[in-house]
Amino acid sequence: MSPKASDDDTSLRRLAGRGWQTRDGRFTIENIAGDITITAGTGDEVSIEAVKRTRGARSQLDTVHILVDERPGRVEVKTDHTARTDRVAVDYTVTVPASTGVDAKSVSGSLKITGVQGVVRAETISGGITTASTPKLEVAKSVSGDVDLTDATADADLNATSVSGVIRARGLKARTLDLGTVSGDVMLSNIACTRLGVRSVSGSVEYSGTLAKSGRYDINSHSGTVRLSIGTDVGFELSANSFSGSIRSELPMTLGPTSARNDRRRAGPGHSTHAVFGDGSAALIIRTFSGDIVITKR
Repeated sequence: MSPKASDDDTSLRRLAGRGWQTRDGRFTIENIAGDITITAGTGDEVSIEAVKRTRGARSQLDTVHILVDERPGRVEVKTDHTARTDRVAVDYTVTVPASTGVDAKSVSGSLKITGVQGVVRAETISGGITTASTPKLEVAKSVSGDVDLTDATADADLNATSVSGVIRARGLKARTLDLGTVSGDVMLSNIACTRLGVRSVSGSVEYSGTLAKSGRYDINSHSGTVRLSIGTDVGFELSANSFSGSIRSELPMTLGPTSARNDRRRAGPGHSTHAVFGDGSAALIIRTFSGDIVITKR
């Protein structure tokens, strides 16, 4: 297809490819600049549409090539920039068989993956990540962008991080959730896991979900409030610390001896609580420097 100008005077070229087989295999894509959208299809083939665009000279489009390497059970796509500098971005729209596993990486661009039933790993430096109905999501990492996860189940560990973005997760089930952000909130709802690790330097943490017997839930926020909304069917042992915030719970808990001593002897700022709810089978370890810790009934 010959180039044509869009409304913003961006030059376009399209590449369509069909016939690559990856049922129960692996699809890998690496991009420098541009968005990647991957959706599960109903067939056995991979369909790729790539749109080149540039705000520079149209001749720059010819310096960027889309390389497709097909091997048994695997399809690999790479964006090859042959010029030393260019202003070309490539947006990919991909359909894969539902059972295919996906590895998607981008330097500057967003990633959106929907309906893929195989193992999913998504990483971008400058852009957001959105996944939905990906039951085997393992990794979602962004340096500069939000991470938004919906309906994922991980048989092992699920790792999601962002340096300067918000992490939102809904309907996640995993053995271990490892979540972290430097400058952003962590918002978790309808979560079920055995081990949870959450770190936020500058942001609040909200968790709504269930606890597992013998589970461990470790939440750290330097500058933000921690709010937990949890069920009452599993008991827990709470260890909570806040330097300049309060610790509140609407669940009836038995205070441990450490909490009683701290209440009597505290001479400066800071709150520390050790308490037990129910049989104390799960462990909650919550720390925040400048924020409240609030526990409510789900």
